[in-house]
Amino acid sequence: MTDWQGLIADLGDVPVLTDPAQVRQKSRDFYWYSPILKDQLDDVTADLVVLARNEADVVQTLRLCYTRDIPVTVRAGGTGNYGQAMPLKRGVVLDVTGMTRIDWIKPGSVRCEAGIKMGALEDALIEQSGQELRFYPSTRKTGTIGGYVAGGSSGVGSVTWGLLRDRGNVLGLRVVTMEAEPRILELRGDDIQKANHAYGTNGVITEVELPLTTAWAWADVMVAFDDFMTACRFSQALSEEVGILKKLVTPIAAPVPQQYFRPLKSHLPDGKHIVLLMISEQSLEPFEALLGEWPGEMIYRRTAEELKGKTPLYEFAWNHTTLQALKVDKSITYLQTLFPPPNHLDLVQHMHEKFGDELPLHLEFVRFAGTIACFGLQIVRYSTEERLREIIAYHEDHGCPIFNPHDYTLEGGGMKMVDEVQLAFKREADPKGLMNPGKMLAWDNPDYAGEPQRTHLYPAAGASA
Repeated sequence: MTDWQGLIADLGDVPVLTDPAQVRQKSRDFYWYSPILKDQLDDVTADLVVLARNEADVVQTLRLCYTRDIPVTVRAGGTGNYGQAMPLKRGVVLDVTGMTRIDWIKPGSVRCEAGIKMGALEDALIEQSGQELRFYPSTRKTGTIGGYVAGGSSGVGSVTWGLLRDRGNVLGLRVVTMEAEPRILELRGDDIQKANHAYGTNGVITEVELPLTTAWAWADVMVAFDDFMTACRFSQALSEEVGILKKLVTPIAAPVPQQYFRPLKSHLPDGKHIVLLMISEQSLEPFEALLGEWPGEMIYRRTAEELKGKTPLYEFAWNHTTLQALKVDKSITYLQTLFPPPNHLDLVQHMHEKFGDELPLHLEFVRFAGTIACFGLQIVRYSTEERLREIIAYHEDHGCPIFNPHDYTLEGGGMKMVDEVQLAFKREADPKGLMNPGKMLAWDNPDYAGEPQRTHLYPAAGASA
């Protein structure tokens, strides 16, 4: 029996939450996007929440929990979609959102604590240095930079800058281990991959060092097409235009925008397929010249100044597309798919024709392994788990890997390949296996062999991407 009052006493002035309702709230993320995860995780809750104010609080919490064999699950903004930060084995949720210091801003890079929200960080960057983040998720306003590195992969800006897994997109991580005497490690170079997208299973990220780029004034643009594949081919052409600065290229098949994008309803013509775009203002003229070669119509354009106080288009893209849909219809869910180059548009067309309105397509164009490709974050008109499995199997059988948002483990979701290097780091940093337990299959089952033929978005730790 855990002596919780003894732990609280030993924590001293470190703030904690004990009220069951507050603890339950801090034990949850957006897992309910998935009807499968909702059934599996609805009753998950921690026993105690620790509100870390600084790295010293993190070290103290990990030391005390280690001696008591108490599981610790790190939490930041809680904006994940597949249970990354949910405490499967109860214990302590370690909330790091109080850690918001910016250590320094230099030309080309920034160092900050892991709990700062990305919107607040970028606002400070723009104001103080005229720089911005290379990319961020659609949860920019509420998600934290540490949570993004621990559980995210790509986002708004990935059409130019690639993915978090790509060398140079994370420069350094400061990580605290969970041992009798926790150590502070600085991960750089390929060692970053040990903690990148690891759900906090092998250390607490306390600081992040990231590259920056010049801050541009971004305009929001929507273009409408009669034919979805024409919209996709236009999106490919725009993504390949290196001289047109862009941050978002998002084709979405009708009727998804018309059904679910309520704040944009007055701008959306019936039956049209929509491409959501962020284009730098100085690139608008060449962008319009490109658009003139295509049978698309610009139906919306707002400059950065005009967007002040309004909902930006990126909040209808990436995982926010699904969120906007769930506000209207709680029965739908989604998938995460890679349409790999070079025949990605052929694969998109095949799936579009195969599944139609059962799986209306929402694509995000990205720079993937040095070339342009697209991810699918398709809306799924959910019927049964069996049917969902059939859809997943069909995609994978036809060369479209699914990064399954209906599985809460690193390996089961297909994002992270856990190999001996990863396991060795886990044994070093978390010898008792107390960090976010239940999320790493290869740790819980020594005989777990995985699926060697499966495509993983994050390759083996230290391997080339």
